[in-house]
Order: sequence, then C-alpha cells, then structure tokens
Amino acid sequence: MATVMEVTGARGLAVAKVGGGESLTIARGERNEAADPLTTDTVMYGASLTKTAFAYLVLQLADEGLLGLDQPIAEILPKPLPEYEGFRRTHAPWETVGDERWRQITPRMVLTHSTGFRNFNFVTLEGEFQWDNGTVDIHFDPGTQYSYSGDGFILLQFVIEQGLGIDVGQAMRDRIFETLGMTKTDLIWRDDFAENLADGWDQEGRPEKHDDRSKVRASGSMDTTISDQAKLWRAIVTCEQLSDEMCTEFFAPSLPIRTVSQFPLMQEDAPEDQQILGLAAGLGLVVGEGPQGTFVFKGGHNGITGNMAVCLVEQEECVVILANDVRAERGFNLLVDSALGQTGMPWSWEYSGAKMLD
Repeated sequence: MATVMEVTGARGLAVAKVGGGESLTIARGERNEAADPLTTDTVMYGASLTKTAFAYLVLQLADEGLLGLDQPIAEILPKPLPEYEGFRRTHAPWETVGDERWRQITPRMVLTHSTGFRNFNFVTLEGEFQWDNGTVDIHFDPGTQYSYSGDGFILLQFVIEQGLGIDVGQAMRDRIFETLGMTKTDLIWRDDFAENLADGWDQEGRPEKHDDRSKVRASGSMDTTISDQAKLWRAIVTCEQLSDEMCTEFFAPSLPIRTVSQFPLMQEDAPEDQQILGLAAGLGLVVGEGPQGTFVFKGGHNGITGNMAVCLVEQEECVVILANDVRAERGFNLLVDSALGQTGMPWSWEYSGAKMLD
C-alpha cells in the first residue's frame, strides 16, 4: 500500500483481505483536503461495487421464487414498460424504453451487461453528454453480447419495485447490510456518514467533495467503509444466504466476453488471439480462469474513486480495495498479487489497456 501511494501519488487507500473466516482491514492516507486520517471506518463511495451487492439481492429473490433469472421482465411488470413514464423523476434521467426488444430482457441479461443499453443514456457512445434524450435505445439483440450498462441495473431495480412491490433500498438494508452488520453502508445518503467521510482526488490530483446521493441507484449509489466491504465480500464468496443452485449461478460464466477491453462500449469481437481465454460475465461480476482456478472480480470507478474486488472462488478468499484517489488504480495489480498471489486477473481488459505498475 505504501509503495502504491508513493508511486502513484494517491492520497488515500483502504484494503481488506478476507478468507478462512477471518478478515484484515488496513487504511492509509487522508480522507479529505484537511488531511484528516482515512480509517477503516471512513465512509467512502462504493461506486459500481453496488452492482454486485444488488446482484446478491436479486439472487436471494430468485431463491425465494419471486423472480426467475431467465424470466422476461415483461412477465414481472404489471403493464408494458413503455406505458411507464417519468423515469426522469424517479429513477434515471430518461423517460422510457421505446424499442420492443425490451420484452426479451431478463434479470440475467441485466446482471451480465447484455441488455443492449449504453452505460448511461445521457452519455453517447462517443462519450458526449445528451441530457435531452428521453428514450433509451437498444443497440443489439438483448443477451447476445457484453456491453457494460448502468442503465440496465436501474431498469431491473424499477422492475423489482414496480412488479414485486419491493423497495430495493429497504431490501438491501434488511436482507444484506443489517444482516451482515454493515452499519455504515447504504444506497442513499445518511447524515451520520458526515462524521467520518472521504472526499476524493482526481487524475490530476485535484480535490473534490463527496457527492451526497439523494436517490437509490442499483447501478452505483452505495456509500460504505472498508470494514463493511470485508463483511459483504466474505458473505458473497461463501454464498451466505444463497442456495447451492444460486451460488453456482453467481460465479458461473453466463456469457462469454470476447472484447479486447471493457471500454469503449459496443465493441466487436476481438480476433481470437486477442481474446482472454475463459473470460465471461457472471451475475454482477466478471469470471475468469487463472493459475489458482476460478476467480471473479468487479471494479468501481468515477473521477475521484477507484475500487476493486477480486476473489478466488474455490479458496473463498477476496481482496477488496477502496481508493478515494483515482490515481491509485494503476497499482491495484500489486495489491491483489500481494494479497492473493497470481490470479490471472486481466488488468488490461478492466482498465482498457492502461499501464499498471510493475
């Protein structure tokens, strides 16, 4: 951790190692521009690690027969999706889905990033913002290829809330956060987070305040601590609260990934010699095969945040990283190797060819 911070210039870093029924959590550096110390109980932005936590909830609902992983969302919603208006007011900055292929979408397609949606509808494929686009486009037949999408997760949140009458934010608290003793984690801002809160630093080393999220977003609104993430990932890798069937589904390679990197979106299949053998989408995770067997991983990122979780499935071991300085990402490979040994983690795919530290 000290080496990564020194070489990258990162100001704050928190790491957890879980396995064998035990956990180790360490925090180094600063949580804000005032140089208050970052601790293992500092509230940090969870970013897209939220997606795996949400997938964990969906698998619990599937275990109870409340939905099917391969059940079309059209069978869960009480009325056709285009008849629902006002996503802009309740869930996401778009109004509705106009393409009839929405009827083909299943929870599995959402959790494997194969809905055909862009990441977020307000960002074009070229990376430009377009806040006035009210209809979500579907760019390929759902279920046929991998292309990362936060909007897909927001859609499944909506389906669960409208079709099953389950408040996703409350369900996450009741079924996961409170059950696992994650006392400083939620999908919506809580005033008690302010007592020990991390701001962040961007790629240029400029400080930026924490964004207090006012709406539950299954795609990425989780605030959390490294201590709480240790509890979450210990439960995930051991499939606590899940049947054997759902545990298998969680870590199974549901959809092959044949792209050379995760971004940009909507990539064509790479030539076979550039594909990563065995790489596939699991449910809210990416699955691979490495020198120690099956591994799964999930990253989280925004302009001031870099997060990563990597687990060895058979060994039931994980390392989780929360950084409130996005510059730390270049050293995540060193942290994972130090904690787990060589896993086979495809860093160039996850970070789109970025140069990691040697």
